[in-house]
Amino acid sequence: MKIYIDLFVSWFKMGLFTFGGGYAMLPMIQREVIDKHHWATEEEVMDYYAIGQCTPGIIAVNTATFVGYYQKGVLGGIVSTLGVITPSIIIISLIATVLSNFAEIVVVQNALAGIRVAVCYLMMTSIIKLWKSSIKDTIGILVFVVAVVLSYFLDFSVVLIILLSALVGIVVCNMRRRKA
Repeated sequence: MKIYIDLFVSWFKMGLFTFGGGYAMLPMIQREVIDKHHWATEEEVMDYYAIGQCTPGIIAVNTATFVGYYQKGVLGGIVSTLGVITPSIIIISLIATVLSNFAEIVVVQNALAGIRVAVCYLMMTSIIKLWKSSIKDTIGILVFVVAVVLSYFLDFSVVLIILLSALVGIVVCNMRRRKA
């Protein structure tokens, strides 16, 4: 039973004290998962983190699920996931309760406008980082342009775009491998 409590409390702390998304959580994951509890090696955590980035959902939640599952199977994954999401649920619920009471105040409206600008900046920063790490050649640019056209101008399913992009990646990789 102690392992489940440890999983929940550790991921709860990470969910509570990590601001800025999954990347900001890496030092806490290092300390809690690798150094303190020895639930995984550094290489394993990087693998979980990489898989967490590639799968739908929040990186922190995916990583918590992988680590918990690795430790105690499905129940460990559920406990870790609940641990990392519980602080957000509590904080969002409190903010929603308070915000509805103060939403009409001009200062609050101005603060939210400023927050929206900051969020746009954070999103642009993430897009630029993803661009730099993802688009490395002509094929990458072509896949990007086709994805933009299909999703924005033709209202094509995003899921199908992702699947088609993965298929293109596999085909191109195999062609390059055969060529070499």
